[in-house]
Amino acid sequence: MARALILTLLFATAQAEILVPGDPEEVGMSSERLARLDEVVHTAIAQEEIPGAVVLVARKGKVVYRKAFGHRSLVPSEEPMTVDTVFDVASLTKVMATAPSVMILVEEGKVSLTDPVSEYLPRFGRHGKNSITVLQLLTHYSGLRPDLDLDKLWEGYETALEKAFQEEPVAPPGEEFIYSDINYVVLAELVREVSGKQLHTFAFERIFEPLGMTRTGFMPPEELYPQIAPTEPRDGEMLHGIVHDLTAFRMGGFAGHAGLFSTVYDAAIYAQMLLNKGEYNGVRILSPLSVLKMTTPQIPVGATDWRGIGFDIRTRFSTSRGDLFPIGSFGHTGFTGTSLWIDPYDEIFVILFTNRLHPDGSGDVTALRKRVASVVAASIVEVPSLREQFYGRD
Repeated sequence: MARALILTLLFATAQAEILVPGDPEEVGMSSERLARLDEVVHTAIAQEEIPGAVVLVARKGKVVYRKAFGHRSLVPSEEPMTVDTVFDVASLTKVMATAPSVMILVEEGKVSLTDPVSEYLPRFGRHGKNSITVLQLLTHYSGLRPDLDLDKLWEGYETALEKAFQEEPVAPPGEEFIYSDINYVVLAELVREVSGKQLHTFAFERIFEPLGMTRTGFMPPEELYPQIAPTEPRDGEMLHGIVHDLTAFRMGGFAGHAGLFSTVYDAAIYAQMLLNKGEYNGVRILSPLSVLKMTTPQIPVGATDWRGIGFDIRTRFSTSRGDLFPIGSFGHTGFTGTSLWIDPYDEIFVILFTNRLHPDGSGDVTALRKRVASVVAASIVEVPSLREQFYGRD
C-alpha cells in the first residue's frame, strides 16, 4: 500500500499552479456542498468551541473558499475575525519551517537523514542518544519524551538545548512513535550548527521570503499586533503577538517546534508549493523528491504510525483528515487551533485557523477539524481516474 502511495505521487504530472480565486465548479467541486462549511463553523462558534475561524480551500490552484467567521478577540475588546488575521500556528512550525529547512540542507549535501544527530551536535549523543538519527527526530521515532520539563522555572535558548542534550530516551530509538517537541528543538539547533543561521533567519531567507509569504515569521513586530489573534491569559495578561507555547516562550520566542505566526493565505502558498512538487510562482524551494520524502511514510519497518518528514499521514493525530480524505493525504495540526490538510491525489487542501484557546483556554477544535475536512472532501464531485493518478494526464 505504501508503495502504491509513493508511485501515485511520483508519476503524477499536474501542472504547477499559482493560487488565484476561482469557482468550485471550475475545478470539479460543488458550490452547494461547499457552502455547508458555513453552518459547521457557525455551530462551533455558537457552542463556544472557538471564538472565530478562518477557512481556506483550494483545488488545482484555485481558491474556491476563503471566509472569516466570528471574532478574533473577545477580551479585552471584541474584534471581528478577518481573512488576513495572523495566527500563532504552534506546531505547524514543524512542517512550515523546521522540516523544510532540514531538507534544504539535505539537498545541499550538508546533512544526511541517516546520520546520527551527534555527528552534527556531539553533545546530543549523551545518555544513550548517540545512535538517534536525523530521520528519527523528524518522524518522532527517536524515543525522546514529548517535552522538556516545565514545572521548574528556566529560560534561555542555550538552557533549553542543554536540557534537551541531557535527555535520556524513554523508548529504544526507532521502535516507538512518540510525538516530541524535543525532537524539533534539537533539529532547529542542527540547522543553526550546519548553516550558521538561526532557524528563524534561515526559514525566512530560504522559504518565506522567496515564496512571498509576507505575513509569516517568528517574533512578529509590535506594529503587526492589531492583526494577530490573541490566545489566552498568562500571568494576568492576554497573550497577543507573543508565542503561546511555554517552551518556545522561555527560549526567547522561537524554536523548532513552535513560535511561527502566519495567515491562511501564506499557509496556502506553502501548501500549493508542496502540491507543485517544491515550486511556486517560478521559485523552487525544494526538489520533487524532497517533497515526496516529506509527504510519504518514512517509518521503521512494521510501524503502524505513519509519518513523513514532519507531516502526519496516519496516526492518532490525523483528525484533520476527516472521514473522506484518503490515507496518503497528509497534514499537521497546531495546539492553538490551527490545521492544514493536503490531498495530493485530488490536488486539494483545506486550512482551518482558529484561536480556540481564546479567551480562557477552554476551546476545542478537534470535532470541527473533522467536520470541515469531511464537508470539503464531500464537495469534490469530479476525481481523477486511477490511470490519471498513476500515469498522469495526456
